[in-house]
Amino acid sequence: MNRTLITATMFTALLALAWPAAAQDTSNGTGPADTAAVAPDSDGSSTAAAAPDLEAWKRGRPIVMQYYRPLDSRGVNIFETSKFPGAPYSDFKFDIGAAFASEMQNLTHSNTATPMMVSGVNANQLANIGFGFNNPTANLYLNAQLAPGIRVAMTSYLSSRHHNETWVKDGYVQVDESPIDWAPLNRLMQNVTLRVGDMEINYGDAHFRRSDNGEAIYNPFIGNYIMDAFTTQIGAEAYLKTRGIIGMVALTGGELRGTVLTPDQRSLSVINKVGFDRQLNKDLRVRLTGSLYKTDKAMSDTLYGGDRAGSPYFWVLENTQASETTNAFSGTINPGFRNKVTAVQVNPFVKYRGLELFGVLERADGRATAETTNRAFNQYAVDTVYRFFEAEKLFVGARYNRVNGNLAGIVNDVGANRWELGAGWFVIPGLLVKGEYVDQKYFGFPVDNIKNGGHFKGTMLAGVVAF
Repeated sequence: MNRTLITATMFTALLALAWPAAAQDTSNGTGPADTAAVAPDSDGSSTAAAAPDLEAWKRGRPIVMQYYRPLDSRGVNIFETSKFPGAPYSDFKFDIGAAFASEMQNLTHSNTATPMMVSGVNANQLANIGFGFNNPTANLYLNAQLAPGIRVAMTSYLSSRHHNETWVKDGYVQVDESPIDWAPLNRLMQNVTLRVGDMEINYGDAHFRRSDNGEAIYNPFIGNYIMDAFTTQIGAEAYLKTRGIIGMVALTGGELRGTVLTPDQRSLSVINKVGFDRQLNKDLRVRLTGSLYKTDKAMSDTLYGGDRAGSPYFWVLENTQASETTNAFSGTINPGFRNKVTAVQVNPFVKYRGLELFGVLERADGRATAETTNRAFNQYAVDTVYRFFEAEKLFVGARYNRVNGNLAGIVNDVGANRWELGAGWFVIPGLLVKGEYVDQKYFGFPVDNIKNGGHFKGTMLAGVVAF
């Protein structure tokens, strides 16, 4: 990681805290009543000057982008952006945000695989791991409000487990208001949102709760789901949002990178989502969505292999010859559906006061290029989180996650079970300290596979800053 670049970027991002100081604060909190201080002029007279708001830090920095998910704790349990603009439009605005995460790991691992000698080295011998600090991760967010309801967003990974260099994750334009002042279009855009570009696809709801490299403030745990449906693809999404009803249809290229080569071996991917999200009363919120992702033909579909940042569980169930870049996804299972995939994910979410339940029910089938028949995988997960104390600054939670299915070259079902027990404290809206105990066991892998009898467990601690 280029330390000079990171330092310069952090300094630039910190300057952004002062950039929108004159903009309206759209946080949920309310500040003290407006007061005035009397400041003498040079001629001895006095004028009224607004007193500084000494409580502003408790609410997070002002939000100046419209139809926007805040990067700090105000973005927790936000899924699709709403049709409420938030910040008023007054002129072109440019905003810089950032997110940083650093972890302390104390995990152990073991397996029962038989030795497999490759060039005199046992490929099934696990790396010697113990207490230590993982490589810190960082994200940079650039947003521009071009016109009322029209925003451009770009995210860059400054440092990640999988890539040491800085590189762009995504970039897209989001349209929530018509650029043409025509009554039929204005009425249509009251309920419609368009996204076009290279972006994180909206398949399922689990990707809204996962850690995205340095942006780990939305995730009440350290790890993401074992079968991690997360990727960026080039395409367009159209949303209908009305009275708590959500509908979405999207077309994408189905792959991480764009290309015009081998057109006969590629096809468009189709993504659909439908559901509802309603605050039934001041205490109870209920959300239920179902998503479909379908690719009939691809050179390298990335639905379950598009996380270019890497897993937070460093080196677990990896051998002594592993490297950080080639083995960056420790603890996950990728079904390997690179050529064809059809996936369905259902996500219930219920929040009653401080108690929230979130579920994942997922089934995917497909195959790689060299395969002639489809394989299938299933995933189940449930998060139980209780948030409490002063606007939910503290939380405790438990997650159970199970994955099972057929991997290429293995006849029987394989999979893993994981338990995560976590807790966290939002010190301020943009600063989170959290920890967890994790215990994951693999099953079904043959005796010559490094994951045979695989098991890792232990504690993780993370600090996250986001603004």
